[in-house]
Amino acid sequence: MTENKNPFSNLEAKFKTVDNKASKAPKEKKPIDYKKYTKSFIAIFLVFVLFIIALANIYVVKEGEFKVIRQFGEIKDIKQNPGIHMKIPFVQSVTTVPKYQMNYNISEAEINTKDKRRIIIDNYAVWRVVNPKEMISSAGTLVGAGSRMEEFIYSVVRSELGQLEYSEIINDENSSRGSLNDQITNHVNELLKKDNYGIEVIDVRIKRTDLPLENEQSVYNEMISERQSIAQKFLSTGDADKRRIEAETDREVREMLASANKEASVIAAEGDAEAAKIYNQSFSKDPEFYSLYRTLESYKKTIGSETMIIIPSDSPYANILSGYLE
Repeated sequence: MTENKNPFSNLEAKFKTVDNKASKAPKEKKPIDYKKYTKSFIAIFLVFVLFIIALANIYVVKEGEFKVIRQFGEIKDIKQNPGIHMKIPFVQSVTTVPKYQMNYNISEAEINTKDKRRIIIDNYAVWRVVNPKEMISSAGTLVGAGSRMEEFIYSVVRSELGQLEYSEIINDENSSRGSLNDQITNHVNELLKKDNYGIEVIDVRIKRTDLPLENEQSVYNEMISERQSIAQKFLSTGDADKRRIEAETDREVREMLASANKEASVIAAEGDAEAAKIYNQSFSKDPEFYSLYRTLESYKKTIGSETMIIIPSDSPYANILSGYLE
């Protein structure tokens, strides 16, 4: 006889297991001891802060620049060789000053020339910093140094161009214009060096020279008149040269013709003499033949298609013409 199995026996066993687990008391967790890790946290934090401070106080010197290190506002050192350096935190500060050449556009200004003309000059300068400490001590900043340089350039340009006439300034063929820029550059550098500005001007160039609007028309008219006068002078000189060359050519032609005529006369005389000599020799050999030849030659010149000659019938000339030679 088989035993009857309970179909819910498995479920009852599971519920009993769950009840047994729930009846057991939970274990208490131990509290975290933060004091144990406090020193480690502080050490890591201090290392991190020191790393940030060190990283913030590292600076790099690049090609073409100065690094000015200040300590409480006073210039302590200047670095110009490329490399990595470090400054003292919270005490020193670093600023950059360019070492390469820079362009500076100078403001337009009106000046008076030697002949009392007012012109507008537009310049530019190429410059660089050679001593950052002197530049900062004298001008403070690059902007201040540029302003002082502009004042010196304006003063020197006004002085130099004030000694030249307007035509000398605008005439590109004037050789003094080429050295004028060098003179201005040298003079400006002398003034900057004298006052210890720590900057150097490489070159000063005049970009443009214009006239004030109220003077343009009068100057243009004067220039036109001057060019017309020069053109007329060239034309007069050309006409004079033309007449001189024609006179010399006519004289040379006359001399050549006279020489040629003289040589032709000499040659003709020599030919006539030679012909006469030959005629004389021929006549002396056979006078009758020569007389006949000369008579026949005269017929060519005196007798034509419609020539009428009236001569005695018994004349020798008529006999030869009639064919009687005896």
